[in-house]
Amino acid sequence: MNGVFEKLAEYLSYDFVQYAVIVGVLAALCSSLLGVTLVLKRFSFIGDGLSHVAFGAMAVAAVIGLTNETPVVLAVTVGSAILLLRTGQHTRIRGDAAIAMISVGALALGYLLMNIFSKSPNLSGDVCSTLFGSTSILTLSMADVWLCAGLSAAVIIVFVLFYNRIFAVTFDEDFARATGTKAGLYNLMIAVIVAVIIVLAMNLVGSLLISALVIFPALSAMRVYKSFLSVTVCSAVLSVSCAVIGIAVSLVADTPVGSTIVAADMVAFGIFCLAGKIKSRA
Repeated sequence: MNGVFEKLAEYLSYDFVQYAVIVGVLAALCSSLLGVTLVLKRFSFIGDGLSHVAFGAMAVAAVIGLTNETPVVLAVTVGSAILLLRTGQHTRIRGDAAIAMISVGALALGYLLMNIFSKSPNLSGDVCSTLFGSTSILTLSMADVWLCAGLSAAVIIVFVLFYNRIFAVTFDEDFARATGTKAGLYNLMIAVIVAVIIVLAMNLVGSLLISALVIFPALSAMRVYKSFLSVTVCSAVLSVSCAVIGIAVSLVADTPVGSTIVAADMVAFGIFCLAGKIKSRA
């Protein structure tokens, strides 16, 4: 056991590991804040849809040779979130169909472009790294950390400032409209924030596993707590804890970072389900 802690302490002395932990904690925290809202609004799959869009945007940026892909991926993902919200409100194309249409199309287009134009000798490795996170979280620069910190601060500030409005739109959108709340505007804001969170979390868990990072902590917290505030706080603490544990285990056991974090979230979900049953019986 002492050897494990010594190995972990040695890894944490490296700058790139410290960057990974900082970005992992920030991405997990931001992901958990909107997870409760998405679950309650029955729009949980939006994270998966936008993550596929982000993969397509990243593929396009890589094909045209951009050194910094984040601005392009962020712009395309935010634009798609707005388009997805508008399309989902159309009478002929419901929300779930719109998500499937946009996400599958972006995923297929991205993979097609990478196959046609990519000059990388290890295309399958690049695709796997983008989809599942792999070791990309361990190759972050200081600029990436500062960008992540800035976006995370913006997400947290917006969530805190508009907490009451987000709460109202989440539980009863019709009542919120009747009281004068611009529900459409706040739905748009939620969609944009989710898009930013997707971009933040791509380096951590990859585009295919982002939904787990958004949904699992919220679902786990709901097994034990009932109020919106309690669930949100518990979800945030749990998400950050699982991210730290997942990164630590992946460093020691040499496992993929993203998959390990999601596995930690799954274990936590099982524990909270058991705790919820015990609490209900008590």
